[in-house]
Amino acid sequence: MTETAPKTAAEFFRFLDSLNIPHSTKSHPPVFTVAESESLRDAIPGGHTKNLFVKDKKDRYFVLTVEERATVDLKTVHKVIGASGRVSFGRPEKLMEYLGVVPGAVTVFGAFNDAGRNVTFVLDEDLMKHDVINGHPLSNDATTSIDRDDLIRFLEATGHTPLVLKVTD
Repeated sequence: MTETAPKTAAEFFRFLDSLNIPHSTKSHPPVFTVAESESLRDAIPGGHTKNLFVKDKKDRYFVLTVEERATVDLKTVHKVIGASGRVSFGRPEKLMEYLGVVPGAVTVFGAFNDAGRNVTFVLDEDLMKHDVINGHPLSNDATTSIDRDDLIRFLEATGHTPLVLKVTD
C-alpha cells in the first residue's frame, strides 16, 4: 500500500476556484483550541467552527462541525447521526490517513483529502444559520471563509453528502 501525501492548502484553494466558490483566507499564528482562536473574531466575521473527529463501534468515522462554543453530548449524539453505539474520538493516525490533518487542525475542509469517502460529515443546524462559515484550510495557521451554501457544494463536489442535523445541546 502506498501512502499518498495529503493535499495542500494551495490545492484546496484551486479546487474551490474550479468550483467557482468565492473564498477568503486569513493567516494567523497556529491555534489549537477555541480559546486560542477567540482573538481572531473581530478580524474574521461569520460562524466559527469546532470540529470533532469521532468513530462508532463499527469503526465508521464522522466529523461533527458545530459552532465554536456549542457543546456536543458524546453519550447521545450517536442517536442523531446514525452511528452504531456511542462514539469516541478517532485516533490521530486515522485523522491523518483520512483527512490529512493533525489533532488541533480538524476541519470540515478535510473532506478534500478523503478520496476514499471514509468519513461522514455532519453540519450542525445552528452553525448553518450563519451566512459565512469559517474553517481551517487543512492547517491551523489560517482560517478560510466561504458561504454556507458553498460549503455544502464543496462537500458534495468531494463526494460527501453532508448531514445537516441538530447535534448540539
